[in-house]
Amino acid sequence: MAESGNNGRKNDWNPDPGLRGNEKIEEYIGYLQQEPTQEMLAVTLSAVRRRMKAGGQLVIAVSPKADRGLEAQILQLPDGSRWAVAYTGFEEQEKGKTELVSAFLADMREVLTKVLTMDGISGLILNPWNRTMRLDKPLIRLILGA
Repeated sequence: MAESGNNGRKNDWNPDPGLRGNEKIEEYIGYLQQEPTQEMLAVTLSAVRRRMKAGGQLVIAVSPKADRGLEAQILQLPDGSRWAVAYTGFEEQEKGKTELVSAFLADMREVLTKVLTMDGISGLILNPWNRTMRLDKPLIRLILGA
């Protein structure tokens, strides 16, 4: 029996209109992980750009910091580089949750533009726990068409 368009995944339908369609980004990231070529990177970046132009949103996790109010999630990698973090959906955001966080929807273009202005940040990691993609600042500029 054929399934009606959800490819067997439970999170393809998302009640948040700004997140609907982000599963395509996850799908292309999966292809890129299987076939890490320049061609597949270009296709994946195009998928991100299409969602951005369609008004797509990302989930941003923030946690309370006593001395600074709310702070967006930053991930420091073993090489010392620091990356802003965003998720294609709430399910992805929940996978790595280790502390008290709140999550907000944010316009994809605004998130990418903001990351470009952040000092000490190498770029943006989408879905750091599963369908992961690092968008360094040059890749973000490509997506934005800057």
